[in-house]
Amino acid sequence: MPFPRRLLNDGEAIVLDLRPHWWVLVGSGLLLVLSLALAVVVDTVVPGAAHDPVLIASLVLVLLALGRFVRRYVRWATTNMVLTTQRLIVRAGVLTKIGREIPLERINDLTYRQRLFERLIGAGDVRIESAGERGQETMRMVPRPTRVQQAIYEQMARNVSST
Repeated sequence: MPFPRRLLNDGEAIVLDLRPHWWVLVGSGLLLVLSLALAVVVDTVVPGAAHDPVLIASLVLVLLALGRFVRRYVRWATTNMVLTTQRLIVRAGVLTKIGREIPLERINDLTYRQRLFERLIGAGDVRIESAGERGQETMRMVPRPTRVQQAIYEQMARNVSST
């Protein structure tokens, strides 16, 4: 779900509206597929009296894997990392919303980190250091973190030149 436009200030526009990289869903998706494959194998291979209890156990594993995948997907779908012309917004949550807004003029330092595998898939972490009591915010598994860092710097420069 994209960031709601009604939460923007007057004259504020969205520059980037991101979710965490799709890779965060791969582990739980793979676990779901493997548990389904196990249930199919159990159904076709296990004979006789052992079939039903073993099949039930494998179906319980499928339900647990499905629950984990749904929980991860909902967390992914409700996490927004939004850069506007005035601030950086990080929001997450379904029932309990957690949000942090950092005005661009309060950002002191931006650092991104990409491990080798993250470079291959185009993901990484962006750490924002800002003036204030909370200090640092790390956005994990951001798609194209160098692009995000560059876009933040561009908006910071535009805000400085417009004042």
